[in-house]
Amino acid sequence: MERAIQDYVHALASQKKSSENTLGAYRSDLKQLVSFAREQGAQAWDQVTPAIVAGFIEELNRRQYAATSIARKIAAVKSFFHFLLATGVVTSEPTGELGAPHVEKYTPSALAHDDVERLLAAVVTDTPAGQRDYAMLQCLYATGMRVTELVTTDVADLDLARGHIRCSGRNGRERLLPLRPVAQHALAVYLNDGRRALAHSADEPGLFLNHHGQRLTRQGFWLIMKGYAKAVGIARITPHTLRHSFALEMLGRGVELRTVQELLGHANISTTQIYSHLQQAKTASIASVLGEIEALQEHVRDESSERVPATPQTAAKR
Repeated sequence: MERAIQDYVHALASQKKSSENTLGAYRSDLKQLVSFAREQGAQAWDQVTPAIVAGFIEELNRRQYAATSIARKIAAVKSFFHFLLATGVVTSEPTGELGAPHVEKYTPSALAHDDVERLLAAVVTDTPAGQRDYAMLQCLYATGMRVTELVTTDVADLDLARGHIRCSGRNGRERLLPLRPVAQHALAVYLNDGRRALAHSADEPGLFLNHHGQRLTRQGFWLIMKGYAKAVGIARITPHTLRHSFALEMLGRGVELRTVQELLGHANISTTQIYSHLQQAKTASIASVLGEIEALQEHVRDESSERVPATPQTAAKR
């Protein structure tokens, strides 16, 4: 059964150019299905019945998986069985009646500028690891890169003289991203000091390295970011929080949506538009608060004028 999963993942990688994250998630989802199916007595894919598939989904619900995770697993199972049917491994489709759970519309988690500053201030840069962490966070906030793009960046992709970094995005799309001066400085310090101390070999191309002198992984970055967030009391954070914060800041500065799309590497501008909606809601909320403050101030002024005691001069005027 594992061999069929390998063939399917290889097909996704070669035909659909799926990302490593997608391939890894689908592989994990299908291995989870294999374990469940074997517990039910199925030893081959043609023995997996609709009842087994439905039972698998019921088990996910019983274990309180998030609706988004269940929806992804259902998509993986359906796609996989379509592949098995097309390649002749099975003769019937056991997922025909399988429906996806309702998933709430995704809202990106972004930080206010002050919270970003607190997060950055939590990094102590007197160690090689601290210099690396500070450079990574500054780079993310300055460019809006995906975490996967960040950790797969090589030293050769960084051009501090011109102030930009080359980013290899999805489906092989490359983009040159400008770096803010503070990010350039952080990267320069890390390259000259921190990375030299972390590197065990001159042949390692990765820009950001772990304590073993190897390229830092996405999971490694996430553990680092969570640690700093916890230290400053930021509870709601994801690996892409700084990417979302970057997008909202760009729009708040008046950068055109199409430009933000290009910086983020979105294939479709509709993906970028969610940030525009969030920025508009944020602006409307601020305007509402300011309106309430102005109304309150006006009310206080009116009350103050009514309470001013009459002087002989004002009494005479009356």
